[in-house]
Amino acid sequence: MAIATCYSNGHSKFFVPRRLGLNRLTSLCLMAALSVLLAMPAFAQVPSGTVAAGPEFGARKIFLMLFLMLGPIKILFPFVGMTQGSDPAFRRTLARRAILFSAAALAVAGLLGRSMLENFEISLPVLALTGGVILFLVALQTVLQQSAGTANPPKPVSQPPDLKLAFTPLAFPTIVTPYGIAAVIVFATLAGNRYDAELTVGGIVLLILALDWMAMLFAETILKFVGTALHVFAVVLGVTQVALGLQVILHSLAMIGVFAERPI
Repeated sequence: MAIATCYSNGHSKFFVPRRLGLNRLTSLCLMAALSVLLAMPAFAQVPSGTVAAGPEFGARKIFLMLFLMLGPIKILFPFVGMTQGSDPAFRRTLARRAILFSAAALAVAGLLGRSMLENFEISLPVLALTGGVILFLVALQTVLQQSAGTANPPKPVSQPPDLKLAFTPLAFPTIVTPYGIAAVIVFATLAGNRYDAELTVGGIVLLILALDWMAMLFAETILKFVGTALHVFAVVLGVTQVALGLQVILHSLAMIGVFAERPI
């Protein structure tokens, strides 16, 4: 059982588990998520003797798609701006609450969205096409923003730091973006009733949220030493995801029957 320590920011008291308990919990979460990511088979793999109803998505492709939409690169600058002048205990509590809010929101959105899409009986190729369009647009927007130099340095908030920031704007819409929710709904629906695919999607989302949490804990250090490299990495990742989104779109259109896909 983790031991808690009481802190106060001048307005309200809050409890923060000691570092030992947090490190153990983080290690267990990361090990479980990594095991799911590496051990699960292809996302759209179907049992032998059946015919696949849609294009295949491996765990690595899903990770790349969701990393841009829910990953830590877009969180660093806003988090540093929100927590300027605050103590480390407050930053840890704010990050933890934001991740909990984000995980709950993604779980609820995935379940509700999947139920609605299944009720409309939307085919798997159409769902895959939707995911490809979302990935292409988000990745293209990221590349254009980086090329235009629109990424701004962190700005201090006009009001004193408060734990209410964990819900909005940190969890919504900084971590859980609208297009991130849409992507999670698409992948959850594509998983169908196959437990291996469901565990793959869930494990990848948990892994990305764990990376988000760790990035917020060390946000100032990361920006200090590798801030410029992150911009380069974001552009490279964005270009890769633009190409991946186009590939998914073309493959989905071929599955629908718009044109015949030719092997390269």
